[in-house]
Amino acid sequence: MSRVPRLPVRIDRRAPTKLYPFERFFHGFGRVEAVRALFGEDTDRILRNLRVEFFSSKFGYMGTSDLDGHLLISTHHLAHSDRSTLYLDLVHELCHVHQFREGRPLFYPRRSYVDAPSEVEAYAFTVREGRRIGLPDRQLIDYLKVEWISPAEHRRLAQRMGLLGRPTRAKAHRARPRR
Repeated sequence: MSRVPRLPVRIDRRAPTKLYPFERFFHGFGRVEAVRALFGEDTDRILRNLRVEFFSSKFGYMGTSDLDGHLLISTHHLAHSDRSTLYLDLVHELCHVHQFREGRPLFYPRRSYVDAPSEVEAYAFTVREGRRIGLPDRQLIDYLKVEWISPAEHRRLAQRMGLLGRPTRAKAHRARPRR
């Protein structure tokens, strides 16, 4: 069982499927140092104006719209994922909101997901926050596992985030079990 740290936020997990103000369901993020580092003195205004769209699906987690920068969140993920995963996912997506607001692309169709500059930056930001709140590296490595990347890509991402050392030749050829 993974360690669940005490978090400085409250997350309401019951959300109907439609567009709402972010702060109606996600409280205290404006006081999170990492979030304030993203948005600076505009943090309160940005979070007050940020919208979230809940969608009903057992598949998918969270994303950021590349059309207007609002968040998209699976109600199943919201209701059933552990608090630290939800927190890290929200921090990750807020990094994408910041990228969107700066006019940077969120998607790189010609690159692997783990090599896309937007994802590398957002995961690095999220791992720093995970470490700050006291999550062990093993839990952060597990956090990086998502269904749409291969075990080799997962390992590469974990290495890039400083969570794993460089593989030796013997380790590089060993198959990694899927979660």
